[in-house]
Amino acid sequence: MSDAIKHECGIALVRLKKPLQFYKDKYGSAFYGINKMYLLMEKQHNRGQDGAGFASVKFNVAPGTRYVSRVRSNQSQPIQDIFAQINDRLNGVLEENPDKKDDVAWQEEHMPYIGNLFLGHVRYGTFGKNSIESVHPFLRQSNWRHQNLIVAGNFNMTNSKQLLEELVELGQHPKEFTDTVTVMEKIGHFLEEEVASLYQQAKIKGFNKKDASPFIEEHLDLQNVLSRSAKNWDGGYALAGLVGHGDAFVLRDPNGIRPTYFYEDDEVVVVASERPVIQTVFNVKIEDVQELERGHALIIKKNGKTSVEEVLAPREKKSCSFERIYFSR
Repeated sequence: MSDAIKHECGIALVRLKKPLQFYKDKYGSAFYGINKMYLLMEKQHNRGQDGAGFASVKFNVAPGTRYVSRVRSNQSQPIQDIFAQINDRLNGVLEENPDKKDDVAWQEEHMPYIGNLFLGHVRYGTFGKNSIESVHPFLRQSNWRHQNLIVAGNFNMTNSKQLLEELVELGQHPKEFTDTVTVMEKIGHFLEEEVASLYQQAKIKGFNKKDASPFIEEHLDLQNVLSRSAKNWDGGYALAGLVGHGDAFVLRDPNGIRPTYFYEDDEVVVVASERPVIQTVFNVKIEDVQELERGHALIIKKNGKTSVEEVLAPREKKSCSFERIYFSR
C-alpha cells in the first residue's frame, strides 16, 4: 500500500473593510472575522495537521492597549484547539462584563483576537521540529507599530543556508535556523530600512516624532520591501504578512509553485491556498476568485486600498506536483 498523500501548508487571510459595528449589525456578531477564519482554516485542514496558528491586528485602539493577538497549537487537533482557546477567552470576558455583549466599541478596545485583520496557518512540517516554536504565524515585535511583523507561509526554500549567511552579513544574529525565521528576518531588515528612510523624509517635511508615524504608515512601500527581501529567495512559496499598523501582503513565488487565490468585495479581502475554500466560505462564484499571478504580491494598505504588484519577474510555471495530485483526488 502506498504512503498516505501529504499536502502542503495552508494560509488564510481576512481583511475587514468596514467598521466592526457593520458586521455586528449585518451578521449579528463583531466576531464575524474570527468565524470566517475558522471556516477558512478548517476547510484547509488536510493541508497540514502538525500545527495551526492565528493572529489578529486591531486598528483603532489607544497606545498602551494590546493590538496584536496570536495563538498557536501543535496538539492533535490544532485548529479546534486554537479556536477553543479563543472562544474561552472571549466568553470569559463577556461573562465578566455581561453589559458589554452588544457594545462593539468596548469589545474592540478590551477583548483579544477581535480585530480588523486576521492571518491563519495550518502546518505540514517540512523544515524544523514539530515544536510549538515551529508553528506559524511567526512574530517580530517592536514598540513601533509599523515595525511589528507577523508572517506565515506555505513554502520550502532550497537555499536556506545561503539566506542565513546573508542575514549574518547584514549584521544580524538569527536565533533559529528555519525557513520562516530567515525569511521573516530578511523582510524585517528591509522594513526597518524603509521606515528609517521615510522617517528622514518626515523630518525634512517638519514632522515631529509622534506625527511622523502616520506619515510612515501612509507611504510605506511594501512592494519595495518585498522586492529587496525576496531577491535571492529560491524555492516555492506563498507568503502572507501583516504589519502592526494595518498593512498586509501576500507574495507568490515567480514559478507559481505554491497556489494562492484571493477575493475582494466592498466588505472583505480574503486570501487562501485553495479557490473552492473561498467560494464556499463566502458563497461566491468561481469566476469571482482570482489567482495571484506568479512573482506578484497582493498588497492591502491600512486605508483598504488593494493592488497587485510585480515583485519578481514571472518565470516558467511549475505548479507543485502535490497540488496536482491533491486536487485530482
